[in-house]
Amino acid sequence: MSFSRFSLAFLAGLAAAAAGVANEFSPAIVYDFGGKFDRSFNQSASEGAQKFKADTGIAYREFEITNAAQREQIMAQLARRGATIIVAVGFTQASAVEKVARQFPEVKFTIIDAVVDLPNVQSINFREQESSFLCGMAAALASKTGKIGFVGGMDIPLIRKFALGYVEGARHVNPTVEVFQNMTGTTPTAWGDPTKGGELARSQFGRGADVVFHAAGATGIGVMQAAQDAGMLSIGCDSNQDYLHPGSVLTSAVKRVDVAVYKAFSDARSGTWRAGQVALGLAENGVDYSYDEYNRGILTPTMKQRLDQARADIVAGRIKVSEYKP
Repeated sequence: MSFSRFSLAFLAGLAAAAAGVANEFSPAIVYDFGGKFDRSFNQSASEGAQKFKADTGIAYREFEITNAAQREQIMAQLARRGATIIVAVGFTQASAVEKVARQFPEVKFTIIDAVVDLPNVQSINFREQESSFLCGMAAALASKTGKIGFVGGMDIPLIRKFALGYVEGARHVNPTVEVFQNMTGTTPTAWGDPTKGGELARSQFGRGADVVFHAAGATGIGVMQAAQDAGMLSIGCDSNQDYLHPGSVLTSAVKRVDVAVYKAFSDARSGTWRAGQVALGLAENGVDYSYDEYNRGILTPTMKQRLDQARADIVAGRIKVSEYKP
């Protein structure tokens, strides 16, 4: 009889502990293909989560997917295990977020670079064309040949948006500039192929380009290496990548995915998180171009002055950067 009472007390304790865990704030993040050490998009997201942990002392759970089927499985598993907010990094996770968010309406979901219209989903997107416009200006200002390049990752509207802003910015400086464009592929593997990125960059250098901008995730590491090897210039993307090849990286199109992740976690914790769509551009400091000790020697004060003026003009609406329309 005493054993029975002990068993009941033990089970009751487990239930109470489970309830306590369920009531605690428990954030989680699911990275896209390429992994959290891609030195680009995913890594920026990881840095935002790390900063949240450092500032609050609250641990988070994370997962790096290696195949498409894992998206839905891991999100559902995180939700079942008490996650209160799940950040899904990348547009490819939209269908998984939509399905799992319906199954767990009490869990908050934030998706980056996609739109999922549900009452428990926040969709964060960026006006990447604005920072790409500034990078296009920088490329045209630095180019000695009048020819520049662009290497995209997966051929999707998001990357076409980067390319469009880049071309418009370059032509804002030099209306006759020639811009070579290549996409790495049409599947998610296009984000993680630095060898192919290097090949595409070398091909563009061979045609006369002397500055190449990548928007290709980890594939872009190959683009930047090829630029350094050829004595040319590259432009980084998503994270500030100037440090990877000091003196060879002209600038980077910075996309503050770290800020988006940090804010999603913080708002969910404080109760200020809201479902719906959020757009971050230059005006919101969601995107920008980089300028630091690593590129100060090649991005001259005159160039910086031109870029800063254009930045102010975009924010004020005096320069209109086109939205890509498929």
